[in-house]
Amino acid sequence: MHLFRLRLILALVGCVTLVSVASTYFEVLAYKHMLREELQRRARWMGAGMQAEIRAAMEQNDGAALAALAAKWRAQEGVLGLGIYDVQGKQLAYSGDAGVLQAVRAEPVEKSLRKGADEGLFGSAGGVDWLEESIPLHDGNTLRGALVLMSDAGSIRSQGYDLWRRTFWRILALVVLIAGVTFLMVRWFLMRPLTRMAERLRRLRIGYVEDQGEAKEGREQGIFSPLAREVETMAESLIAARAAAEAEARLRDAGEHLWTAERLGVHMRESSGTSRIFVVSNREPYVHVKQGRETVCLVPASGLVTAIEPVLRACDGVWVASGSGNADAENVDEFDRLRVPPDDPRYTLRRVWLSAEEESRYYEGFANEGLWPLCHIAHTRPIFRAADWECYQRVNERFANAVLEEMEGCQNPVVFVQDYHFALLPRLVKAARPDARVAIFWHIPWPNPEAFGICPWPAALLDGLLGADLIGFHIPLHCNNFLATVDRTVESRTDREHMTVKRHGHITAVRPHPVSVAFEGPATPVTGLEDDAEMAAEKAEVRNRLLADYGVRAECLTLGVDRMDYTKGIVERLLAVEELLEQHPWQRERTTMVQIAAPSRTRIPSYADLRRQVEETTERINQRYQTAHWKPIVLIVRQCNHDEVNQWYRAADVCLVTSLHDGMNLVAKEFVAARDDEDGVLVLSRFTGAAVELRDALLVNPYDTAGVANAIHVGLEMNRQERRMRMRRMRRQVMEHNIYRWAASVLGALRELRIETNGSQEAFGRTPDPMPEKETDDSHLRLA
Repeated sequence: MHLFRLRLILALVGCVTLVSVASTYFEVLAYKHMLREELQRRARWMGAGMQAEIRAAMEQNDGAALAALAAKWRAQEGVLGLGIYDVQGKQLAYSGDAGVLQAVRAEPVEKSLRKGADEGLFGSAGGVDWLEESIPLHDGNTLRGALVLMSDAGSIRSQGYDLWRRTFWRILALVVLIAGVTFLMVRWFLMRPLTRMAERLRRLRIGYVEDQGEAKEGREQGIFSPLAREVETMAESLIAARAAAEAEARLRDAGEHLWTAERLGVHMRESSGTSRIFVVSNREPYVHVKQGRETVCLVPASGLVTAIEPVLRACDGVWVASGSGNADAENVDEFDRLRVPPDDPRYTLRRVWLSAEEESRYYEGFANEGLWPLCHIAHTRPIFRAADWECYQRVNERFANAVLEEMEGCQNPVVFVQDYHFALLPRLVKAARPDARVAIFWHIPWPNPEAFGICPWPAALLDGLLGADLIGFHIPLHCNNFLATVDRTVESRTDREHMTVKRHGHITAVRPHPVSVAFEGPATPVTGLEDDAEMAAEKAEVRNRLLADYGVRAECLTLGVDRMDYTKGIVERLLAVEELLEQHPWQRERTTMVQIAAPSRTRIPSYADLRRQVEETTERINQRYQTAHWKPIVLIVRQCNHDEVNQWYRAADVCLVTSLHDGMNLVAKEFVAARDDEDGVLVLSRFTGAAVELRDALLVNPYDTAGVANAIHVGLEMNRQERRMRMRRMRRQVMEHNIYRWAASVLGALRELRIETNGSQEAFGRTPDPMPEKETDDSHLRLA
């Protein structure tokens, strides 16, 4: 590094010196030119003053007078010699020493007499510099001769030397200054950031955990920020790889099998063979948005992205999704494709464009004002409009066409469709590509047949879904509801024992595959009372810091994290907190509930009404109970990033997940995964899919306000030993059934299907049942 600094300083000094010398050289030339012009003007001025006397003496042909005039003007300062010549160039008189006379050249005199104009010539001899200026002598229009002045030009050389000398000292001072400034700049602006960056990477490498301030300071490295981010990403990747290897070693030692992103990728690469995977979802995994003059690529917070990306990376798959970013169209090729992730392209993202009307009718209208409340028993009336249904069909067809375009030339493709936005797409894809293996996962509940019958187009929706080879739900109840709905609505044969539906000669398997979160490794176990005390102190510090931002002090923290959605039971939860404070007054000024409610579907009236109701209920309860430094409820209505939510999870004593109806609700599993201190209590609605797996939570009926209030009280008063026992069992459940295992199970079940493209099909090793399909009386629901 010292050699680098020396080379940099020498290079700068050399460049500055070269530029300064070149600049001074041209400056001296210009200065000399100016002095010469000034000397010539002075000589011509003197010659003009002598002309009258010299002409008079020449008219009288008086040689003595000419000699006297020459001697007179020779006495002027700076004149080395003076000569008078007739029109033939013959010297008539001269004054000056012999050396100067010998230096007089004939060319200026001849040119001056020939042209009738002044002529000058600079010369030097014997260390003397002069200017020979020949000035014609005119008498009216008649040329009488020429006057030659020899002026001293030695001052021009000496002044040039002076200028070079002054410039030398200036260059020397500049070189010293630049060397000093360069040394300081290298030291402060290059060496210090590089040293800090190297030290930070060393700490990351050895596993040092930074706080937020250190991480932010480490990323802000000035001109080295892009390099710091890239190297940091590389270091974090190496750390993650080392952690994954250590976790795998621990699991092998314990005889367990934990699914990780790396294991999922390897598993799919080895098992998929020549198959290529195509994922279809409404939400895209990467969004391009404009921030000022720059375009940035963002990754939306989504468990689906976490689960599916390792699969697509391993198989170089294709993700088909709706383009939603305001800069998305500027970052695709002519086929609406781009390779992602941006920093390490491994698979293709195909964007489908929807107009504002299509987005409103397909997504907000039919999907979220119709199917969403239809499938969630939350006592919100679904709204079905014929125009929305028509738009929903068109959008499904457009996405199906995009998938089919991407599948051209692909052998044995696998299509994985996501959620209720694309109920018609499986049939459309399967009709065009019978050889494709098609699965759809329904991420929300499936209602009972009576509730589903509210939909005006039940047969069309079911027929679209039954085009899939595999339909996945979270829990067996949803599978049974779906089979019952199919049994009652369309012409088909359902097999409850094997969970299949046969329709038009095609067999669809229906399976429960509970989705989860990315819990990649077991926590470090809590070992003793000292660890307990340390973790309790850390938890209290985080809680106090988080609450201080809202001007609140509290001993206990109750947390709710949801989208602002009427299915989440937020209002009922707030009323339960009010009931808790009423029935247990000692919890006042002791317990604060923080409700994070991310805005969602804000243009739908029912969601706007819900937000207003939540805010009014919060304000009413706070006005009733709050004091100077405490209030019972803190409402945060904004999007919070993953790290921020994780801090709230770790600081909470009780997490409330009291959905009125939910497919799974991953908040419950996120809370469990975040609690590596094996502490905290989960109060969970029995109407969520998570309640089937997390049996150690305090299960409640969210409609029972007093029951929820009592569960909160029990959770706040529960002893540490019981909290740890419950949390440890839930963490093991989430760890062993994480998001990667979910993706592997769904795609593994789809891969095991035996599909024949000649019209017959075998499912999961069963031979086709020769029994005819069951006839129904619902002929008015059948599709042609």
